[in-house]
Amino acid sequence: MSTSKGPNSGKPVSSIPAQAEPAAQRAASRSGSEEADRGTAGVRDAAPSNTASNSSIGPFFKPLRWGVDSLYLSFEGELNPEAERELKELKQVAQSAAEHEQAGAQLALGDHLFEVKDKGTGMFPYVLDDNAFRIQLSRRSKRLPMAYVKVSSAYLAHKPTQAAEDDLQLLLGQLGKITDSAKVSRIDLYVDFVSNVSMESWTREAWVTRASSVSAYAVEGEFSGWAIGQGGVMSCRLYDKTLELEKSKKFYLHSLWTDRGWKAGERVWRLEFQLRREVLTQKGLSMLYTTLEHLNGLWSYATTEWLKLTLPNPDDKTRSRWPIHPLWIALASIDWENDGGPLSKRFEATRAPQDAFLSRTAFSALTSYMAREGEFDFWRAWSLLRELVEDFYRRRADFDGIRFEQYVEEKVRIKGRKFNTIANAPAVSEEEKARLKTEAFEREYRKQTRGG
Repeated sequence: MSTSKGPNSGKPVSSIPAQAEPAAQRAASRSGSEEADRGTAGVRDAAPSNTASNSSIGPFFKPLRWGVDSLYLSFEGELNPEAERELKELKQVAQSAAEHEQAGAQLALGDHLFEVKDKGTGMFPYVLDDNAFRIQLSRRSKRLPMAYVKVSSAYLAHKPTQAAEDDLQLLLGQLGKITDSAKVSRIDLYVDFVSNVSMESWTREAWVTRASSVSAYAVEGEFSGWAIGQGGVMSCRLYDKTLELEKSKKFYLHSLWTDRGWKAGERVWRLEFQLRREVLTQKGLSMLYTTLEHLNGLWSYATTEWLKLTLPNPDDKTRSRWPIHPLWIALASIDWENDGGPLSKRFEATRAPQDAFLSRTAFSALTSYMAREGEFDFWRAWSLLRELVEDFYRRRADFDGIRFEQYVEEKVRIKGRKFNTIANAPAVSEEEKARLKTEAFEREYRKQTRGG
């Protein structure tokens, strides 16, 4: 996509404080190291990434938060037979042709009320979903991980990364036997920052990288960021996070940024590296706990060997010798041993719409009705619109052959399943649970005595 000059152009590079130059020289000498390609030892022994303290960089760079944004984990183990049977039944409920029956396709685990999806993905036939986790489960006796889980960015903004695995171990333990710690299939590391440097003040040539693609993007004529190595086992994005929030609606970040000195109206940029299993395995970091122990080394590898932002020198054809851009020095200097910023105090595992969305939707419908009818009295219009809606759906309920109150309840329960807010399935008694467990044990015993 083509780019156009955005309104966020800051001071020219030459205006960056001179004290960044020694750091640039240190990073340039560091970038020639091949240590990070030599397995776990290379990551552990990588040169420290905090070559300059975050407080001494200068006003052209203000880090706000850094940490793990996206996390995909796999868990070895096997489903219990009764859990697999229940999942299969709930999936069939989700596939029901009668919409109101689909509302019962839910599974309560701990304090989570998961929606059970009507379709699986690939080799994982069962999928559970809420605002914290998307859990994909395999069939028993398959040579696959028992579970493949996406941890949401909102949850990672609320809890430390290791705590997310601890929570998953407890939840998945209710479905089967977990035999090992979590393995990382993908991890995204990010830094949110404010800078008066224009992010479109350089060309693609300034990126020196092992990736095969470098792309610039714009949204409605406004520069929105860079993407390097898209589709590969390792990739990077440098993008306008404040612009992205207008689409994602993750406005909880505003308060977290404010706690670190962000002022409303400041443009926040995010540098984000995506590392897939192939990269981590090459470094000997397949397990989550070992990956978290070596974030400094991974960040150093990403910002000094895999990718560098440089100041191109047309007189030197050897791009690896080009000076490092001072902004990149600041970004590479983030110390992952330090606190990456506050965590959100509140988190809801439900996916219910926010008040702002509901208010906008209702107000839009009301004002549309008022404009159609030429009505300017708010309360009169609200009453008339309510009557219109009730009359319309009473006729729909009559057409379906049910009472209006039942029609409304069914629609609410369907939404409750989607939002993870209403438990629609009847509670199973402890006696029933014990009976099901005994039946499952007896089936497994008969299977073993018959030689499998």
